[in-house]
Amino acid sequence: MHRIHEIKPSDKAAEQLSRERWDSIAKPLGSLGLLENAVERIAGIQGSADVDISRRSVVVMCADNGVVCEGVTQSDSSVTALCAAEIARGNSSVNRLAECFGADVAAVDIGINRDVREPLLIMRKIAYGTQNIARGSAMTITQAQRALCVGMDIVRSLKDSGVKLIITGEMGIGNTTTASALASVLLSLPPREVTGRGAGLDSPGLERKISAVERAIAVNQPDAGKPLELLAKLGGFDIAGMTGLFLGGAYYRIPVIIDGVISAAAALIACRISHSARDFMLASHVSAEPAGALLLKELGLKPLICAEMHLGEGTGGVMLLPLLDGALKVYEQAHRFDDIKLERYERLI
Repeated sequence: MHRIHEIKPSDKAAEQLSRERWDSIAKPLGSLGLLENAVERIAGIQGSADVDISRRSVVVMCADNGVVCEGVTQSDSSVTALCAAEIARGNSSVNRLAECFGADVAAVDIGINRDVREPLLIMRKIAYGTQNIARGSAMTITQAQRALCVGMDIVRSLKDSGVKLIITGEMGIGNTTTASALASVLLSLPPREVTGRGAGLDSPGLERKISAVERAIAVNQPDAGKPLELLAKLGGFDIAGMTGLFLGGAYYRIPVIIDGVISAAAALIACRISHSARDFMLASHVSAEPAGALLLKELGLKPLICAEMHLGEGTGGVMLLPLLDGALKVYEQAHRFDDIKLERYERLI
């Protein structure tokens, strides 16, 4: 945990050099919009205007949530183990997208409620699922700290292997309930305003889910000013592991992409633990879940994709890759004002 206290902001000088490189390209200034900003942010993270995202990896944190017993999901918890194994084998939606856009996928058992006999699944199990947040704390503080360390250690390992960019993903039945509970506290909003249908609840199911979130907050009395304690009370091992990925990205200085609403909840907790962690995050898309846009607004990050996606697994984050690759083609190879003897545009605003 000492690493968290050593996190420093990104390199603003490198970010400025990247902006100047964009401005040297023979096109209207800022005309690639948020894509230019994303490249600049990556330059600041990597400490160089020569941006490199040639190797990228999706890390899918897999865990079960005790709150499922409250009837807040369409599927039972056995689905987590099944889907985690398929992701590890390379057969799921995120694997197909990752193949298209040149990313590796790692599935991590950080808290599945049973043993999964799949050799390609990375075993980092903290416990066999969390407790039911509607009746008490999801996990202990020690377990939350261990989950953060799992995420940070994975970032270190990936960076040592040459990975330049990480995408956060998750698989855990019931995790939109835990994310909604966290969002309610972090955003100081009633549970009804931040809780959605997840993977497809009917109206009675949605009411059960809202009730579970309300009871979780009433029973646990979480404090938004104590993010680690909040995570332990209302989170899941998957969210805690992703929080560690974001903190690890900040410590090891590697960009980490936010996926959907569950990933965004983890990102905001990471920022509450270390404000500088925000410098190392990029928002891929805005989830169709009610808390999605609200969490990104609180983070002060603008998503590049607005497609009402809510699949999970890191799929939205992977969809950002071709946009970044396209922007970098222009950034690296398009002609410059000086090359074609064209007078540069000036910033007039």
